[in-house]
Amino acid sequence: MQDLRLNADLGQRVIVHGAELPWLPSPLPGVERRMLYRVGGEQARATSLVRYAPGSHFSAHVHGGGEEFVVLEGVFEDEHGHYPAGTYVRNPPGSAHSPGASDGCVIFVRLRQFHPEDRQALVMPLPAQGGMLFENDHERVWVDVLQPADNLRWDSGRGLELLVLAGQLHGVDGCLPALSWMRLPAGQALEVKAGAEGARVWLKEAALTL
Repeated sequence: MQDLRLNADLGQRVIVHGAELPWLPSPLPGVERRMLYRVGGEQARATSLVRYAPGSHFSAHVHGGGEEFVVLEGVFEDEHGHYPAGTYVRNPPGSAHSPGASDGCVIFVRLRQFHPEDRQALVMPLPAQGGMLFENDHERVWVDVLQPADNLRWDSGRGLELLVLAGQLHGVDGCLPALSWMRLPAGQALEVKAGAEGARVWLKEAALTL
């Protein structure tokens, strides 16, 4: 793949409806991607939805800039364990694995976006009632569970990303259904309301830097 710059201006508010994107093939058979953010070629700083067909796998690789992901469907596997839907995983810079999925899976993954000083690995289930997943001096990652018509507001001096895991959000940017991804630069406020079925949202507050 040639170098790609997709939603690369970190000073811009970005919304991508992930469920509407086409699945694009990766270099490995059976592994497809919906690209949300990307700077680079195959070794890219990237945020994506990735789908593994049953029995597919990705080549062994080292995470030069770290990797974090949420398993959305199925069971993600590597030599370190099996991670069912609803699992949050952080693989810090320097870690390595050979991922795959015997029965198929879908993950939301952020590549090469760790702070250089972050060396903490983590595997944990998403809390059913919402709550903190990870926090240090550089970032906060958490899940919010909203009841119908609940408001979600956030105004931060750092950037914010969110992925709608289930349900819908509504705000000035329109409707954000499940698998919608949003990125707000520092200083921009988030103000949305959950839809009729409520919403479950993954959020990350951190400085947006290349």
